[in-house]
Amino acid sequence: MACLPEGMSKRKRLYTAGLAGLGLIILVSIYKCGFRSASISGPEDCFFCDFANHRPSSRGPNPNLEVETEEYVIFKDKFPAARHHYLAIPKEHLESFSVLNRSHLGLVQRMELGMKELFKSKNVDPNEAIIGFHIPPFISVKHLHLHGIYPASDMNVLNKINFFSSFWFKKSEDAIQDLESREL
Repeated sequence: MACLPEGMSKRKRLYTAGLAGLGLIILVSIYKCGFRSASISGPEDCFFCDFANHRPSSRGPNPNLEVETEEYVIFKDKFPAARHHYLAIPKEHLESFSVLNRSHLGLVQRMELGMKELFKSKNVDPNEAIIGFHIPPFISVKHLHLHGIYPASDMNVLNKINFFSSFWFKKSEDAIQDLESREL
């Protein structure tokens, strides 16, 4: 059997390790989604709906709201991936990005703008932030939520993969473009 050149062998090992790692992350994400979402079925027992609408939650105290409008709220993520990690959630219960149509375009644009304005108020350039949605089944809570994260350099390897623009995470500008092409 012929030996591969050293560079080719190293590249093959890195590629294999990368694919194995990605596979593991996908399996863990699917497991987490199934585990968490089993207890959330609709707006009446959705703790994000509780946060957004100032209702007491059985999951402890509601987070401090950084921004509140008639349509959405923004608050600090309970499990931040970086120094600045916020979630924008609509007050209306919408399960995920997948259920949205073109009529939701304005809401998504306003949530994105609100997230960018919050970053500016924190002296963060919003163009340097990661802003986007996870796509089912890679969601941790069945209530639409827009992530805003900065700086990416604070993120560990798993979080960098988790919030990498891909089939499981859609950056806000791509999400808006997608909604523009959806039917009403």
